[in-house]
Amino acid sequence: MIVSLRVDETFRALGTDVRLLVSAPDAPALVAAARELIEAFEACCSRFDEDSELCALNADPRPVVPASRTLRDAVGAALWAARRSDGLVDPCLLDALEHAGYRSSFAPSPRAVPAPAGPGRAASPAVAARWREVVVDHATGTIARPPGLRLDLGGSGKGHVADRVAALLAPARSWVVDCGGDVRLGGTHDVHVAHPLGGAPAARLTLTDTAVATSSVVRRAWRDDDGAPRHHLLDPATGAPAWSGLLAATALAPTALEAETLAKLALLRGRGDALVHGGVLIGAGGAVTTVGAEEVAA
Repeated sequence: MIVSLRVDETFRALGTDVRLLVSAPDAPALVAAARELIEAFEACCSRFDEDSELCALNADPRPVVPASRTLRDAVGAALWAARRSDGLVDPCLLDALEHAGYRSSFAPSPRAVPAPAGPGRAASPAVAARWREVVVDHATGTIARPPGLRLDLGGSGKGHVADRVAALLAPARSWVVDCGGDVRLGGTHDVHVAHPLGGAPAARLTLTDTAVATSSVVRRAWRDDDGAPRHHLLDPATGAPAWSGLLAATALAPTALEAETLAKLALLRGRGDALVHGGVLIGAGGAVTTVGAEEVAA
């Protein structure tokens, strides 16, 4: 008789909590391999590690730079997200992110940060659309971009690496990889969507072999030096923290990269038409709206 083992492991990586839950006869080995993959990805693609390959790319004065397959795939994922979102999910906003105060790996502020309020306005793509100047060439093993154009792979990177882990865990009977809210599922699982204002879950989802991701203007928030509230989701057109009138958006999709992209797109637009596979929206007052999926239940 083959005995299926269950391993549930949580650790810090990618600037967040990562959870791996695997049921399989070789679950300990699968979890160890998945953790190694995630940590290697972080070492390559973190903007917070000055020794990472991404930081080296951002600092390189050459217009065309040799790059590992890991970095090329991660940048390619970020460019896919930019195209899918018509430029709203833009990997070229690192200068603006740092100017807003997001200069180091996120840690919760000791002071309470109020949720945004007041009239919202949909974000717009940057007119320059500089992400279009980035070219990944797998044939030559290079990434081309104008020197001085720096990339941030944070959000798309979490979705991308969750999908890479999903391929690794696919032989298991049942598994979950949760990269700070970018989740891929193998088998059927109950998922609770946290409400950004606390209290009971905003929704309870029963999902099978799919992905789900949540984006929020409350989760990664801080106060600047003058005490003004800031968060990490920027309007590409202005470079300032966006406020569309939504506190959070959760998207379902076949892959974590797509779910991550669609959640951000819905949040930046301030409406649910981006949730093409279904999802959940949380309005400014905390009201919950479910969108287009029978699996979604309030």
